[in-house]
Amino acid sequence: MPLPVTSARRVAVYCGSAFGNNPAFLTEAKALGAALGPAGLGLVYGGARVGLMGSVADAALAGGAEVIGVLPEVLVAMEIAHDGLTSLELVTTMHERKARMAELADAFLVLPGGYGTLEEMLEAVTWAQLGLHAKPCILINTAGYWDGLLAFLDTAVAAGFLKAKNRDLLLVAADAAEAIEMAQGAPA
Repeated sequence: MPLPVTSARRVAVYCGSAFGNNPAFLTEAKALGAALGPAGLGLVYGGARVGLMGSVADAALAGGAEVIGVLPEVLVAMEIAHDGLTSLELVTTMHERKARMAELADAFLVLPGGYGTLEEMLEAVTWAQLGLHAKPCILINTAGYWDGLLAFLDTAVAAGFLKAKNRDLLLVAADAAEAIEMAQGAPA
């Protein structure tokens, strides 16, 4: 059964809890957050105050966007919870976090990150492949960060493990502005 889409226009942003070593990553995270409010979009994200996650949230708040964090209780004890959000929802597990973020969002935007970012993004795309939602999944390929993954996906198509139509479920934006434009084209 497809996950419901809310009437509010929100994007889920998956990204690192670190900053990475290229200043372009932080610059793009801030640009994305700052552009959400003026675009009429709210932010749903992992609820942390650290790394790119915290930077996207801070920029979104400064730009007037609604910002909803969804944080597993285990991470609250690590003192990474952002205490200045529009709302912070605590959940029991990482699985609940991903399901709640998907429920609240109309599109998924992905900045650079590590295992968690990759896993969240791949699950969202897999759910689209299975027909559980029809929300756009958009990689923001800052400084070519995702080039290796994109090449792998093309290899998976060539090897017969991924259908070309399903490969096309993962959209690619050059920057935050293009990603927001793509997300705004998503049905409400």
